[in-house]
Amino acid sequence: MNDLVWRQEEQAVKLLTEPYKEQKEAWPKDGRHILAQFDDDTIIVYQAYRPSIGRWAAEHGAFGGDFSFSRMSWVKPNFLWMMYRSGWGLKENQEITLALRIRRAFFDRLLSEAVPSSWDRDQFETEQDWSRAVGRSSVRLQWDPDHHPSGAKLDRRAIQLGLRGETLEAFGRRELVEVVDLSEFVTEQRLRLASGSVSSLLTPRERVYRPADPDVAIKLRLADENAA
Repeated sequence: MNDLVWRQEEQAVKLLTEPYKEQKEAWPKDGRHILAQFDDDTIIVYQAYRPSIGRWAAEHGAFGGDFSFSRMSWVKPNFLWMMYRSGWGLKENQEITLALRIRRAFFDRLLSEAVPSSWDRDQFETEQDWSRAVGRSSVRLQWDPDHHPSGAKLDRRAIQLGLRGETLEAFGRRELVEVVDLSEFVTEQRLRLASGSVSSLLTPRERVYRPADPDVAIKLRLADENAA
């Protein structure tokens, strides 16, 4: 395991990393799973922004400046899903990758309040019931295919959460414990991939995350942690 230390104005911040080739052997191969880096109190989620937003957040340890709290903002606890979405930091307005350490209690609250971004017939009897739940909740949930570092789709599903309103305000200003600019790390790993060296790729250390409330895991239909 590696400790990558990034310096931000005299503050040392750490992100645990491991070789991708080792991690993939420990990860479930299919099913719905929340893969994330976490400890007893916090969990890391990722976002990618244009420089004016990303660098402001890294400098101030919170969101502000050009960031808009009036729109929905999506967070992803899975690093490789973020890399797929941002093209490893090459897509326009997604050049700055942020690792955002938030409180686990807040993340679990997001999971408990999340409403699917499309009608889930197993959770809502009618589309009208789902629509009413969407109107009441400030958290959206979406399951998407996870991705290989190359961008290829996998059978495993990855979660992302959309935040708006007061929940987004809490995320962006009060529940953030640490903001880490990972852009240099992303560039280094992208260059390794470009050289055809997946075997040397480092990724943030991630393991299967389970919410504290087992009823939330049932609601999300999380797969068994040891699913093959």
